[in-house]
Amino acid sequence: MTPPNRNKLISEQVAAVNSGTTSESALAATVRTDILRYEAKLKAWVAFNDLDTEVREATPTASESSSTRNTLPLRGISVGIKDIIDVAGLPTRCGSPVTPATPAKTDAACVTRFRELGAVIQGKTVTTEFGYFNPGPTVNPWNHQHTPGGSSSGSAAAVGANTIALTLGTQTAGSLTRPASFCGAAGMVLATGSTSMAGISGLSETLDSLGLLTRNIDDLDYVYSAFTELEYRPEPKVEDVTLHLWDGSDLLPMAPQMNSLLAELPRLAADLGLGYHPLDWSDHINTLVDDHRIIMGYEASRTMADTFREHRDELSPQLQELLSGGAEVDELSYREALIRRDISRRSLERLLGDSGVIAGPAAAGPAPECSQGTGSPDLSRAWQLLGLPVVIVPGAKTTSGLPLGVQLVGLPGSEKRLLNLGRRLEGLLRRVPSFSQTTSNPTLKDLTW
Repeated sequence: MTPPNRNKLISEQVAAVNSGTTSESALAATVRTDILRYEAKLKAWVAFNDLDTEVREATPTASESSSTRNTLPLRGISVGIKDIIDVAGLPTRCGSPVTPATPAKTDAACVTRFRELGAVIQGKTVTTEFGYFNPGPTVNPWNHQHTPGGSSSGSAAAVGANTIALTLGTQTAGSLTRPASFCGAAGMVLATGSTSMAGISGLSETLDSLGLLTRNIDDLDYVYSAFTELEYRPEPKVEDVTLHLWDGSDLLPMAPQMNSLLAELPRLAADLGLGYHPLDWSDHINTLVDDHRIIMGYEASRTMADTFREHRDELSPQLQELLSGGAEVDELSYREALIRRDISRRSLERLLGDSGVIAGPAAAGPAPECSQGTGSPDLSRAWQLLGLPVVIVPGAKTTSGLPLGVQLVGLPGSEKRLLNLGRRLEGLLRRVPSFSQTTSNPTLKDLTW
């Protein structure tokens, strides 16, 4: 056997295990070595599984036929699990000392699924406190003075540092989109309700969704296809897509580097042979962002009522504010927000039709310094409330080396279209020049359409 090459695509690593070129144990051990080599500075992990036990459980037995062994699409691939997701034998602390240190008895449904696919569960990654704003110790892998984002911070930083090829995160507001963008990872937020959330300690049943983080969109497509039993194509499919370009300025001021990247999108769309025009939907977006806050606060205050009552003084000021404010939201306001969401959902379905995809900023700019917080989730709130799938495309960077991410948003059922487009777009983004803080390129609104 030859030493495993972790820089290969996930599909290629699985092929190496299947061919006998390497083994599950060698591949997992290499990942653990890389994790531990950088962990003292990165601080992305909170707990590890016993690797020998994990590999033994993930490795097919000798009695299983070779054809059975070789059909496991994630055979030997290591996965990191955000610490609000249950892993049997490890505690689920949710980034808070008020949670019990008692190990979970069973895996979350998503963890069970990854084990079925042949994956090796390396351990648990850092999350912000209960998946909200109060940060953990994780730093940005590209600059340790900058935030990795929240709340899937450990998962995104571990992938961004290339210590592991695949991690799981979650999103309630911008909990995966923002960290993926800040850490240079490819990310995917699954459509709300598209997979079981059993065994995940969330904040809002209406808003919580599972997410995937990988080093590139090719890996993301491969993993999502395996997870959902859809076909994976080695080459991205060229499809008829109409891009609705969104600059996010109806919600947040964009950093100069992000404005410069957004101004490149029309040219990149043309290079891909795609039609495009500006997204004219600001009234709905602003209302959805406000209603997201209403629904999140209302549901979180009820989900965490016992914790708030018993441990209020031990919670961060940010979480106290969310829960106390949410408790004051009356049911009528909550129900009205849900009705407005449904109206906007129908409006967007008409707007996007069968081939429309929204492309815009995954974050307002590069990762801010840690002292400035984890960044705003507002660019994700509308899409999260609508329950839409989102793909975060990496590749662009600032002149100082910090990543910039583009998010692609579509209707449920368009996931493979988003991934195919993301694979094509990523190649272009990795070739564009880096963006300077002083660059004065036009914004989308300044362009002639």
